[in-house]
Amino acid sequence: MRRIAIALAVVALLAAGIFWFTRPKPIAVVVREVSTGQVEATLANTRAGTVEACQRTKLSTIIGGRIEYLGVKEGDRVKKGQLLLKLWNDDQKANTTLAEAQIALAARRSDEVCIAAVNAEKEAKRQAELRAKGFVSPSREEAARTDADVRRAACTTSKADVAQAQAKWQATRVEQGRIALYAPFDGIVAKIVGELGEYSTPSPPGVPTPPAIDLIDDTCLYVSAPMDEVDAPKIIVGQAVRVTLDALPGKILPGKVRRVAPYVLAVEKQARTVEIEVDFSQPDDASKLLVGYSADVEIILAGRDKVLRIPTAAIQEGGKVLVVVDDKLEERLIKTGLANWEYTEVSAGLQAGERIVTSLERAGVKAGVFVSAGSK
Repeated sequence: MRRIAIALAVVALLAAGIFWFTRPKPIAVVVREVSTGQVEATLANTRAGTVEACQRTKLSTIIGGRIEYLGVKEGDRVKKGQLLLKLWNDDQKANTTLAEAQIALAARRSDEVCIAAVNAEKEAKRQAELRAKGFVSPSREEAARTDADVRRAACTTSKADVAQAQAKWQATRVEQGRIALYAPFDGIVAKIVGELGEYSTPSPPGVPTPPAIDLIDDTCLYVSAPMDEVDAPKIIVGQAVRVTLDALPGKILPGKVRRVAPYVLAVEKQARTVEIEVDFSQPDDASKLLVGYSADVEIILAGRDKVLRIPTAAIQEGGKVLVVVDDKLEERLIKTGLANWEYTEVSAGLQAGERIVTSLERAGVKAGVFVSAGSK
């Protein structure tokens, strides 16, 4: 019996040794403790948004011509009404001078004709008085009256000639406005296409011709961003937004939705999106931003504080998570509430302090396996 007991002990030791050396090695996983905190339901843009200026205009002259005056350079700040650029227009100036001379000539002729008309009226009246006394014949009076009517009509015509000359002069002034660019608002010159003496070409509709001057009002900025069409019904004007920029890593600028486009934008080979515009809640914080910066927006739909939460990346398909219990993975079905890309609210299925796996992408991570857990 003693020998049998010794043999059984040796077999047990051998079996234990074999199990120890052949047992599956624990899988190293990353875990996070279930804790309480804030969870928000948010929406994010599908592609990078852009910092835009509230006022931006790309100016071009109505007609083409050689640049005779260029009063600004790129980066200059200008005032509303300031002359920026003017084309050669000596021919228009000559036409204006000619029109002014024609106005003066027409006015003098009108004065002459109208004075003659007044005199003819007086003569007609005198002839009528003489006829009443029997000193002149009726035909003489009739001739005087006819002459007065003719001269009165000539006076009226001469005044119309003056008005015509003035209209022609006004037309030359309008023509001169077609060759000059004035600042429509205070701003900064972002881009100039053309140099002094070069030919400037206007930008007709449908033809992608660069504008002569790109003017930006950088005192008022907003963000334009594309949102997925399926998220559009959840977005309303006034919702709070967090804006982040690659140019300012780690900085969050608060804002609010000011506009939601009333149509879906369909761009070839891209998802259908709805453009939104976001105002900065603190414009002074955005005053040093450059127009054209890429920006990301996160719209806050709802939020709750001090709720049980877990990393969203830890949730598997079907609302399941892997919980570490005595160094072994256990699958657990949970109920969730608010969620975003970072955290998800847990309303049932977990307790604070329990550890769940977040490194689901590692091979072999599944329910029933032994693990060695490390936090992150």
